[in-house]
Amino acid sequence: MEYIAHSENSCHEIHLLSKHLHETAEISSSFAWKEDYKSIFYLAGLLHDLGKYQIAFQVYIRNGGRRGSVPHASWGAGYARCKSMLETSFVIDGHHKGIPDNSTWKVDTEPFKRNEIDEFKNVVDRFVLENNINEGDLKKEALGEISKTPSHREVFIRYLFSALTDSDWLSTEKHFDKEIAEIRPDITLPIEKMINKLEAEFSSMPKEGKINQMRNEARRQALQKADEPCGFYSLSLPTGMGKTLISIAWALRHAQTNNLKRIMIVLPFVNIIDQTAQILKDLFGSELVLEHHSSFNEDDTATRDDDGNYSLIEQRKKLACENWNYPVILTTTVQFFESLFSNRPSKCRKVHNIADSVVIFDEVQTLPKEVILPTLQMLKDVQTLMKTSFLFCTATQPAFEKRKGFDGIDNIQPLINDSAEMYKETRRVEYELLNKLEPVVLSDLLNVTSDKGTSTLVIFNTKKPALEFFNLARNLGHWEKKYHLSTGMCPDHRKQVIKSIRDDLYAKRKILVSSTQLIEAGVDFDFPVVFRALAPLEAVIQAAGRCNRENTLGPSGGKVFLFKLHDGGMPDKTYSACANHAEEFIRMDIKQLHAPDTFNKYYAQVVNLYVNPDQYNINQARKDFNYQTVNDSYRIIRDSTEGLYMYNYSDESRQLFHSLEYKEFLSKDDYRRMQFYTVSVYRHFIFKNGAMCKPMLQGFMVWYGNYDPQTGISIEPIEADKLVV
Repeated sequence: MEYIAHSENSCHEIHLLSKHLHETAEISSSFAWKEDYKSIFYLAGLLHDLGKYQIAFQVYIRNGGRRGSVPHASWGAGYARCKSMLETSFVIDGHHKGIPDNSTWKVDTEPFKRNEIDEFKNVVDRFVLENNINEGDLKKEALGEISKTPSHREVFIRYLFSALTDSDWLSTEKHFDKEIAEIRPDITLPIEKMINKLEAEFSSMPKEGKINQMRNEARRQALQKADEPCGFYSLSLPTGMGKTLISIAWALRHAQTNNLKRIMIVLPFVNIIDQTAQILKDLFGSELVLEHHSSFNEDDTATRDDDGNYSLIEQRKKLACENWNYPVILTTTVQFFESLFSNRPSKCRKVHNIADSVVIFDEVQTLPKEVILPTLQMLKDVQTLMKTSFLFCTATQPAFEKRKGFDGIDNIQPLINDSAEMYKETRRVEYELLNKLEPVVLSDLLNVTSDKGTSTLVIFNTKKPALEFFNLARNLGHWEKKYHLSTGMCPDHRKQVIKSIRDDLYAKRKILVSSTQLIEAGVDFDFPVVFRALAPLEAVIQAAGRCNRENTLGPSGGKVFLFKLHDGGMPDKTYSACANHAEEFIRMDIKQLHAPDTFNKYYAQVVNLYVNPDQYNINQARKDFNYQTVNDSYRIIRDSTEGLYMYNYSDESRQLFHSLEYKEFLSKDDYRRMQFYTVSVYRHFIFKNGAMCKPMLQGFMVWYGNYDPQTGISIEPIEADKLVV
């Protein structure tokens, strides 16, 4: 009998099972960075579809039937368990449904261990005979110290699972779609070429003046540490010191020294990714840089030929989003960590390519404190097992180091020997307390901001006061233009407003911006005056980074006013507790805000006093090998929100909707395009305003209510002309 893995392709060729198994094994083995791992990776690929040697499966694959009606994954998992290959057993059991919890894995594989499956021996005999297997060579994995450390073993299973799922899909794709398989990217990181381009860029920059001299000194010190082995590093520099290019310069040299294959840049917010991606594309060429996040679709910027087809590079980029096989990758914190902690095949598929990489985390202070311990533990395990270096970049470096009561990272090596002098020399602002931090009402705040006679940025903690303040100021004549920014505006709207604000600031127009905290990390605004509602210390310091950013007002020429708002509200209890602790810091000595180590001390204190850094017991779930539980527990963003598509935002949003509304299924590209016009809202908002929301059969919801062209989603009565569809 001829055993097959997959049905006929378009060329009427069947996919022989033995061919698929060996092909998957070879690809999987190639994903192991360490020679000791290759045999384990190979065996996982060889055994993963052992269950397809069932007669029932062969009948199903030839004659058709309900998808999944003849399960096969547990057979290979059961066989691996019988051979004491427990890591391999886990990944095979989950290669379709996801890595299971420990108890589920035991239930799936126990019948095979107890020899309770009648056909099991015959299936194994067919597998052994057709693949010329010597069962004596199938020995327990020699994982050494890994097997003694539960979290190391847990992450090794993730690494192995990622390699197996990707190799399985690649082999299957080669059978069903050879053209796609042949154009998949295989672009190596051209380190020498990129270093030369970067050096040319540095050479073209001005060298005169104190700031430029410090930038060059910071780069010199960072490059001195580039030859160190893989590990944990930090780059703490004040705003405007060229942190992005310095980190890339270090990463390229570090990758060259350690023979690493790719550079990954992980950022918290999409607007920062837009900026960083453009810098890198301009510098190195767009063909080397892959953006992968929900609000960006490579298709939107891709060039097409006369027949409407995308270029080869753009097709390759699209494919690379599936498994991160690309030299330079920019992605979000959510995408990176929720893939790393996931148990789902489609998300985990990319994880094995984190091995042999330099990973740069920008604005690391934004990582949620409630999951910081499992986040750091995962990074420690990945660094140990997958030959990865991690660089933490920020102007406000959190206390991630190991200390009493906090099992952090043993050694984080700073790239700058003494950054205190740089912070002192680049001091751009003075902090002042408005009304001695006694609560003020919005009307009083508006009077104070009006008196400043210059462009002003006011940042609130929540959307409600930001909107109310903007509405109070909307009709005043003190400013040439007034802007509102919040997550109540869809991404396309926010992007346009941010560009308009930058243009106005550059043109020296007098403007007022009322915003939530969304602009505090990475948005390069430069205001002479910033008002910031009292908040956690990282938010206060980041807000100051939007003031006198280019030092046009001279040392300490910018003014940052901190205020407490009467009935201002806070996003959640943790945020409120951290803000209160920040107030204690500030009242004690406001000059502490200029010291570079202040935030590190503050962070250690709030984590110790107010936050459970492993609130959802994820580290224990990992040690217990409960992958489904970990997947369900780990979230970067926990808000119980739902996306609403803004039908009335623009002609473009309406046109896109009408092009999709009758499609039976939406593609990933469809959803990416929709992200530009989608606003996340709490579910009670939908409940209260259900008459203006419509669920679509494809699984998304549309907001047919009003959309204010200045402030975003609105429950105000809709304009009559928008009622006509």
